[in-house]
Amino acid sequence: MDNTTVWIIAGIALVGFVGLYLYFYRKDKKAIADISQKVDAATSKEQQVAGASKQMQLAAYERLVILADRIALPNLISRSNDPAFDKRGMQQLLTQTIKQEFEYNLSQQIYVSAAAWDAVRNLKEQNIMIVNQLAAILPDDMSGLEFNKKIIEFVMNQPQGSMHSLVQEALSYEAKKILS
Repeated sequence: MDNTTVWIIAGIALVGFVGLYLYFYRKDKKAIADISQKVDAATSKEQQVAGASKQMQLAAYERLVILADRIALPNLISRSNDPAFDKRGMQQLLTQTIKQEFEYNLSQQIYVSAAAWDAVRNLKEQNIMIVNQLAAILPDDMSGLEFNKKIIEFVMNQPQGSMHSLVQEALSYEAKKILS
């Protein structure tokens, strides 16, 4: 073999090696880019799920704040004050309304802390207890309007303040922790 043939074979081999190198280099680069895109997509989906989860939690806290306001005895009485009811009828209406409002929001416990849910449940139970205890000690011939006035007087004379306001503050505090 002469020198020219060796140089031609070496050139062809060099071009072949460069071609193979570039082929595999591009293939590896494309694989790395694909993996990077998949990682970015997974991270984006995780962020979307986390964002959606936060939104659901915030919506649950919002609904529970509204629930606390709806079952606050003064607010409940102003919405359901019916002069046709006597004391027992009003007692049943108030306790039934509290229970219905609570049951309607029962699923929100999935999204909030145990302490927040306990506060809401305790508010419901306390309000039912107040209505039932006052009904038990007040005269049976009392009208529903008089009964409602006694409930409001009792609630307004509580030295520790209204429990629904405390529950709402606790719920708001927890919601703000989620936002930060």
